Amino acid sequence: MRLVVMGVTGSGKTTVGKLIADRLGYEFVDADDHHPEQNIEKMRSGIPLSDRDRLPWLQTLRDVLADKNNIVMACSALKGSYRRILVEAGSVRFIYLKIDPETVRRRLDGRREHFMNPTLIESQFDTLEEPDSAMVIDGKGSPQTIVDTIVERLEAGN
Repeated sequence: MRLVVMGVTGSGKTTVGKLIADRLGYEFVDADDHHPEQNIEKMRSGIPLSDRDRLPWLQTLRDVLADKNNIVMACSALKGSYRRILVEAGSVRFIYLKIDPETVRRRLDGRREHFMNPTLIESQFDTLEEPDSAMVIDGKGSPQTIVDTIVERLEAGN
């Protein structure tokens, strides 16, 4: 199984993704680790990435997913076109951590080690195309509660 935990910056993708991977005994991959340096510099500077910036990154992520089984990837996957690239890896299931801008702002105010500039929050929500065929989870709960819900739903086949 290939799981992609998706959502805007600050939604909890990495935290939740790591916990799911640990619980299921899967490998965890953070899509942010695969951004080219020029993308990271743009985001640090508060410049939103364009689709052109994202395409090589998404193709790399697709290849990472295709090369693995039993993987959990944390990836924003904000647009349907981005998700279609990832699905080319085969058997990808999306888990969407839905969250509101105010909660994201509070979370990012306390986060210093990440390259994402908090000024990009609005652009993340502007870019977001909510998925039609994903497991939708309220991203405001505690990470453990979110993971419990996701694993229960996966085990139930939902």
